[in-house]
Amino acid sequence: MATSVASRRLSASERLRRSLNNGRVTAALILLPPALILFTLFVMLPLGESVYYAFFNWNGYGTPTDYVGMENFQRIAGHSVFQKAVTNTLKIVAISLFLQMPLALLLALLIYRKTPTNALFRLIFFVPYILAEVAAGLIWSFVFDGNYGVTASIAQSMGVESFFILADRDWAFVAVMTVIVWKYFGFHMMIYIAALQSVPEDLIEAARIEGAKRHQIVRYVQIPQIKHALVVSAFFAIIGALQVFDIIIPLTNGGPSNQTHTIVTYLYTFGLTRLNIGFGSAVGVILFIAAITVAVFYQRFFMNRSET
Repeated sequence: MATSVASRRLSASERLRRSLNNGRVTAALILLPPALILFTLFVMLPLGESVYYAFFNWNGYGTPTDYVGMENFQRIAGHSVFQKAVTNTLKIVAISLFLQMPLALLLALLIYRKTPTNALFRLIFFVPYILAEVAAGLIWSFVFDGNYGVTASIAQSMGVESFFILADRDWAFVAVMTVIVWKYFGFHMMIYIAALQSVPEDLIEAARIEGAKRHQIVRYVQIPQIKHALVVSAFFAIIGALQVFDIIIPLTNGGPSNQTHTIVTYLYTFGLTRLNIGFGSAVGVILFIAAITVAVFYQRFFMNRSET
């Protein structure tokens, strides 16, 4: 027993000596402190301040003194616009998982092979993701403009009355989701293309020899082989949906009648722009808790299982 303990201690000391010799510990000692300092200054401290401010009625000037306890959270819970923002955020999550990702996978299956034509299509489909969110929102706000935009031109050519999509309570958020799918499906497509290119051709060829059809190869060979990419892509889609902001502001600014708000645009509109920093901080705390909960749950029940 004593001998085994001593051997384990020796092996641990031997591992430490080897780590020192190959420079890993030295590199960690040099690189880790700056990263921790930056993370503390720009993540942990602002987060802690947000939690603190969430319990005050504060406009952002001076020192917060009007302590209101849980009043900000109670106001948020009873605010119909916040409930609409949560619903819209969940809709974006759903559209990202059940429309954006399947569309990206379909296109990836069509153009994943390395040919000049496929390379051109990849570029075309990936360009929207490269475009800045604000720029994309401004471009599509012009497209949807009922007076001078593309939709107005189409309506005139068809001899029908122009339709103001972004001013319609029922269709404005449909337009927003259309832009979101257009903007981000190329990102997921590139993830799938990279994964599909790593699938051994021997497996696909063996399936063909066995008489498998194209859809059977996709279902039973390729998709199981890229399961890790699908799991990671879904995680990015969910977290990204929780953070949608830059596209909505230039498109609708949350309108009409607050029908297109997400949680982040709600925070911006009812917290920052109205100088109600305590209220906005409470929304930020709720969003942070939601994001952390999703991340932990997803890591526990999906990513860990995909590794087995």
